[in-house]
Amino acid sequence: MKRTRHALLALTIFALLLSLPLAAQTMSAAAASPASAKLAYPEVKKVDHVDEYHGVKVPDPYRWLEDDNSADTKAWIEAQNKVTFGYLGQIAERKWIRERLTKLWNYERYTAPSKRGGRYFFSRNDGLQNQSVLYTSRTLTGEAKVLLDPNTMSKDGTVALSGYDISEDGKYIVYGTAMSGSDWTEWRVKEIETGKDLPDHVQWVKFSGASFTKDGKGFFYSRYAEPKPGEILRGKVEFHKLYYHKLGTPQSEDVLVYDRPDQPNWNIRGFTTDDGKYLIISLTAGSARKNRIYYKDLTAPNAQIVKLLDDYDATYSLVDNVGTVFYFTTDLDAPNDRVIAIDITKPERANWKTVIPEAKEPIASVNLLNQNMWVVRYLKDAHSVVKIFDMNGKQIRDVQLPGLGTVSGFGGRREESETFYSFASFAAPSIIYRYDMKTGKSEVYRQPKVDFNPADFETKQVFYTSKDGTKVPMFISYKKGLKLDGNNPTYLHGYGGFNIAQTPSFSVANLVWMEMGGVFALANLRGGGEYGKEWHLAGTKLRKQNVFDDFIAAAEYLIANKYTSTPKLAIGGGSNGGLLVGAVLNQRPDLFGAALPAVGVMDMLRYHKFTIGWAWVADYGSADNAEEFKALYKYSPLHNIKPGTKYPAVMVTTADHDDRVVPAHSFKYASTLQQAQAGDAPILIRIQTKAGHGAGKPVTMTIEEQADRWGFLVHALKAKVPAGD
Repeated sequence: MKRTRHALLALTIFALLLSLPLAAQTMSAAAASPASAKLAYPEVKKVDHVDEYHGVKVPDPYRWLEDDNSADTKAWIEAQNKVTFGYLGQIAERKWIRERLTKLWNYERYTAPSKRGGRYFFSRNDGLQNQSVLYTSRTLTGEAKVLLDPNTMSKDGTVALSGYDISEDGKYIVYGTAMSGSDWTEWRVKEIETGKDLPDHVQWVKFSGASFTKDGKGFFYSRYAEPKPGEILRGKVEFHKLYYHKLGTPQSEDVLVYDRPDQPNWNIRGFTTDDGKYLIISLTAGSARKNRIYYKDLTAPNAQIVKLLDDYDATYSLVDNVGTVFYFTTDLDAPNDRVIAIDITKPERANWKTVIPEAKEPIASVNLLNQNMWVVRYLKDAHSVVKIFDMNGKQIRDVQLPGLGTVSGFGGRREESETFYSFASFAAPSIIYRYDMKTGKSEVYRQPKVDFNPADFETKQVFYTSKDGTKVPMFISYKKGLKLDGNNPTYLHGYGGFNIAQTPSFSVANLVWMEMGGVFALANLRGGGEYGKEWHLAGTKLRKQNVFDDFIAAAEYLIANKYTSTPKLAIGGGSNGGLLVGAVLNQRPDLFGAALPAVGVMDMLRYHKFTIGWAWVADYGSADNAEEFKALYKYSPLHNIKPGTKYPAVMVTTADHDDRVVPAHSFKYASTLQQAQAGDAPILIRIQTKAGHGAGKPVTMTIEEQADRWGFLVHALKAKVPAGD
């Protein structure tokens, strides 16, 4: 099964980067800057609300900020934004940064094409379009026509394409759209040849793709019940259900395929195999590294759902099937994953076969192409390595890559010998290659036409020692000629969670930072997926402190090796990375000069009570458990702010439509930190309207936000910008 069928269309904004070299330029300080006096923050009311956890009483004076619909909360947002944007508006360097970001973002970029029904499909952005446009063409070199343009769906670019699937005959596309960054999506159907919209409209879909049946007469999808009024963006979502929608019928007539009323927290996803014979149902419970796999024979009338893998003992991900033989990647008895074959006519474990055994490097993805050739992408010290194997698991060749970077793609059907992949690094934009599975030859298919010389920049990978002796990798990027004198403004980024690997990527924003003489550092913390299952689990639940220790050690390495110093060092991260920043800021406020926690999980005692928060218990643990409560309470960013502490400059960022990590996390955190601040450094919160957790954010909105982030750091770290262009 090729996951690219259900891939998101939106380009990852921070992976799109272009540079114009700045030769013989001088540096100048700001002509004007915000007042240095301590800011007067809005007065925020407190309530006498106290929760008790396992005998421990925990005050929650800003509980009222959890109600995003209340007049008081809206007034608080307006007052905070007034202070924040007033401060940012006085930073003279911001104008240069915004103009530079805009100029460099303005280049043509594509996604790798996929093929279905005799057509190619790909997305393109001409540079500053708020959303990328989906195109289709009959040939690779033929004229392409616009299939879906999200920019026409709203005046401000806040409607984004969230996913799509193409029918087997290439006649229809079912596509999802999301508004203002919300995770809620609506699905519609279009006739590809004529561009005609069908009346089909499916709502209240979340955490689900759509998958056509082989005959193209309908598709499978998963949804939740319609939320109660006022609960759309913050209400807890439970009881995922898998449905079948027949084209031309109203959603009210959709057929319930599978649900589990006894399991409110199960996520139920269904998709069809490429041969159209089977419906695969994957059942997960949040972020746990385990799932169940069921299937239904779509060729047999009245076939029942078969529980193929129901022990809930490992992660199983279907790669493809050849008849009744299903091929999975799994971490069962293989922390770095392996590929196994299960014949569903004799599914007993004694009959399972290992096709590609576990390697030293973790498997990142697997595809089956050219009838009998496996394409396996590994992570080696957080960068991509790609190998080709025959059907029996014998290695045929390595795919020669341009350098140290990140590869994605290699999608397609098992019978196809043509495939595409993209390659990107910190100093090179995403290049798309056409790969011939028969000859092993890579040819450049699309390469950004940018006025940028990668040779002007340098990337190093270093390995530093964390508190417990663990070796942790980190990428460090900067302009060549950097002096290691401790005076370089440095931005250290981290994540460390949910088995997500942080790998090299190309970023306009980071390039502008480096053009200003800044250092960009990316630490590959435990909790991520850089080294497989054990690396991930080492940063979860009662071992979450390892992640914070790894990040603190990264900062200390940069200082000890003269890349930067405390007054010049900023840290940042989003979502789980926002939690990371909040936690280490409490633990070591003396170590950093500034911080940018974005859409962070800040209230570790209540996170599981909102939207999809319960799904993160496998990584974080829950305050409902006495032992886990102690660990959570010890590092929770909201609950470990110490009044009377001199905190460095902090700008929290969140958005009013974030229904992944609800903005109340950031609201309560910012209010508490403002009241605790004993120093003169600003504590700001920037609240974006008509935006969510990050996905689908318009380019114009992204540029404005990034200009504010870099402007804030330039002022906080006393950095400089080039005098001219």
